[in-house]
Amino acid sequence: MTDNTDNTDNTDNTQIATIRPEASSAIEMLLSKLTGDLGDEMLSLTAVGSVLTGDFHPKRSDINTVLVVKQRSHRLLELLAGYGRSMGKRKLSAPLMMTPQYIEQSMDVFGVELLDYQLNHTVICGDDPFAELSFNKNDVRLQCERDLKAALIRLRQGYISALGKSRPVAGLLLECASRLAVLLRAMLWLTDNDRPIETMPTLEAAAGTLEFDAAKLSTIMRLRIEHSPPKADQVEAIFEDTYQIVDHLAKRVDRIGDAS
Repeated sequence: MTDNTDNTDNTDNTQIATIRPEASSAIEMLLSKLTGDLGDEMLSLTAVGSVLTGDFHPKRSDINTVLVVKQRSHRLLELLAGYGRSMGKRKLSAPLMMTPQYIEQSMDVFGVELLDYQLNHTVICGDDPFAELSFNKNDVRLQCERDLKAALIRLRQGYISALGKSRPVAGLLLECASRLAVLLRAMLWLTDNDRPIETMPTLEAAAGTLEFDAAKLSTIMRLRIEHSPPKADQVEAIFEDTYQIVDHLAKRVDRIGDAS
C-alpha cells in the first residue's frame, strides 16, 4: 500500500459536498482538527457506514469515519480522546484509527468489516485505503460462521440474564440486528450476488439467496434503522423469529463451504 506523505493536502471538497448536510459540517470540523494536529502523520480520512446511505437518522445515527495514520502511538490516542466533547455534540464517533500495515494484516480476520467499508465509503482526504483490497472467500466464510454462532450464544445468554425483563432483551435484539446487516452483505458477496448498501434491500436480497423469510427480520431491522427498541409486547415474538433466522444462517453459511 502506497505511503503518501502529502495526503493531508489532498482534501476532496467535492466528496465532502456529496455527504448529507447534517453530517458534512461535522466531518469538515474533524478534518480540520486532524489536519492541524497530525500534519503528514495522517494518510487518509474516510467516511463509512450509514451516513452515506438512506438508513441515516440525523438525530440518532452516529457519523463513522476511518483514520489511517503512518504509525499508531499513544499520543494519537490522547489527541483523539481530547476531541471527545466536540465530537460527541456533533454525533461523531471516534475515528477508527488504522495503519496501512494493520489493514493489510487484518483482511483474514476482519474481512467482513473491511468488505463493508470497501463497498460503501467516501474518501475525504488522502488515498483510498480500501479500493485495492482483495479478500479470501474462505476467510470471510469462517468469520461469518464464527460471528453468527457467537450471536446465537449472546442471544441465549442475554435472554437468560434478562430474568424475564423485556428491556434488556430489546437492546440485545437491536445489537444483533445491527451486526446482521453487515453479515448478510458478506454472505451475499460469498455467493457472488450484488450487495445493496441499505438495510432493507440487503434483507430482501439475502432472504432470496439464503432461503429465509425476510418478514421474520423486517420488524427488528426497521426498528434498528429508527434507533427505536421494540415494544414490550413485541419482544418475545421478535426474539423467537430472530433466533430462528440467525440459527438458519449459521447452518447455511457452513454449507457454502470453502469458496476460496
